[in-house]
Amino acid sequence: MIMPPVKRVFRFDVWYHPVMAQTFADTPGFELHTIARDAPHQHILQALRSSHAYQIPSARDELPHRWRADAELLDQLPQLLCVSTNGAGYDTVNVEHCTRAGVLVLNQTGANAQSVAEATLGLMLDCLRRISESDRCLRRSRGFAREDLMGSELYDKVLGLVGIGQIGGRVAKIAKAFGMHVIAYDPGLEPVAISAKGAEPVELAELLATSDVVSLHCPRLAETLNLMNASKFAQMRQGAIFINTARGGLHDEQALYDALKGRHLGGAGIDVWDEEPPPLDHPLLTLENVVGLYHTAGVTREARQRMGLWASQQIIDVLSGREGLRMVNPEVFPRFLERLEAADHSTQ
Repeated sequence: MIMPPVKRVFRFDVWYHPVMAQTFADTPGFELHTIARDAPHQHILQALRSSHAYQIPSARDELPHRWRADAELLDQLPQLLCVSTNGAGYDTVNVEHCTRAGVLVLNQTGANAQSVAEATLGLMLDCLRRISESDRCLRRSRGFAREDLMGSELYDKVLGLVGIGQIGGRVAKIAKAFGMHVIAYDPGLEPVAISAKGAEPVELAELLATSDVVSLHCPRLAETLNLMNASKFAQMRQGAIFINTARGGLHDEQALYDALKGRHLGGAGIDVWDEEPPPLDHPLLTLENVVGLYHTAGVTREARQRMGLWASQQIIDVLSGREGLRMVNPEVFPRFLERLEAADHSTQ
């Protein structure tokens, strides 16, 4: 009896939920190889060259640039069939280069959507009610009045969502439970689709001018880099709150600092940074009205378990010839199947 060829999956030693390793261990015909990021270059390259799937970290600062999935690396990996990101984002993957190489790209969009949505509302509450600011003040000084830390309610405020995909849609639902009015700008969706997600569709200029809170929920793409710059911050309402739990690079950090320092904006909740973690002397971290997180909005026990399970199951599906549920470049799937079949024949 001819046994089906073993499919080898490569990943670096970033933290993964144990469910991923267990899923591969429980599935005949699959091997998971975990390699240290500080292993010798040739050792890593040799392991990658023998792999059919590359489970790649989504966070840019978790991965040396030379191991990002781009043309330079893919040219050295003729056997690689698919790249699977740890989360919804794929900042460490050049999708165009993968498509040209016939490499299928998978992500885990939706796995951490609830976690990020909850963190987004947490940052809104923190900024408007000045929770972290009150905590810091209480720990280091006395002689202040409670009114010095007076905040505002979420109730009856206008929330503007820039992007209303899986995360933005969940934020809209939770925000409406707080009694907020939700508007949204998303050029990738028809107005009727935005309305179905519980938000009033508007153009970006109107959103910035009328929102008490502006929250970003869009991907990091060429057209969204520095989407929120000095001009856009100037268009926001006096005293408005800015939230970014999406991706670093979507807002100009210096421009945001200037808008906060000049008291045009009332506060900001930032989970994502140009450099992660940001340096200790980062200007934004010197401001009392900034609440900063270390890209942890989506880092919960529940989200990480879903990520590990979804990623392993999807890799098993596609390397078994079945369509993945979250294919980033589905147009390459027919060519991927041809390469998969050729790889199976070559190992028999």
